[in-house]
Amino acid sequence: MPDMYFTREPEAASRISVCSFVYRGEKLTFETDTGVFSRGEMDKGTELLLEALPEKMTGDVLDLGCGWGAIGISVKKANPDVSVTMVDVNLRALGLCRRNAEAAGVQVRCLESDGFAQLEGETYDSVITNPPIRAGKQKVYELLEGACRALKEDGKLYLVIRKQQGAESCIRFLQDLFEHVEKLDRSGGFWVLCAWERK
Repeated sequence: MPDMYFTREPEAASRISVCSFVYRGEKLTFETDTGVFSRGEMDKGTELLLEALPEKMTGDVLDLGCGWGAIGISVKKANPDVSVTMVDVNLRALGLCRRNAEAAGVQVRCLESDGFAQLEGETYDSVITNPPIRAGKQKVYELLEGACRALKEDGKLYLVIRKQQGAESCIRFLQDLFEHVEKLDRSGGFWVLCAWERK
């Protein structure tokens, strides 16, 4: 079975590929690699998620399942005053994250963590994720439950999911956890969701 991007140590030989994009007026360049989600380009779901985020973000931000760092680094570059934590199970992804953050000139914290395993007791104003759908619904829902518990009182969860990969059932699941679930965008087969005020 080929490596999945949630493998801790991908076996596929490294093949670095560079991609660039502009976010909130800043051009950012990233190294990507085999064995890490979305090699060589930013996937459409992440692009839509980033565009749907508030113009101004504050406080403590968690990029959950950060991959090579598109979300957390972009948010930090656009909002220099936020504190960004980025976690992933994939060690190759975390290495890319650290290099990409340095290249972008931003200070972020990159940690190896299976979901919230290494984040016990930490809370966030925003949790942002393009969840690892291929890891299965149970794993994705575990991450969303963890995000709900880790949010501060006024915190918000932002995520993107393909309609054909369970967006409607995901909304129902989130509605069991949160008082409010809103669709921020619905295009290209993706839904960008925001949830807040846990039940």
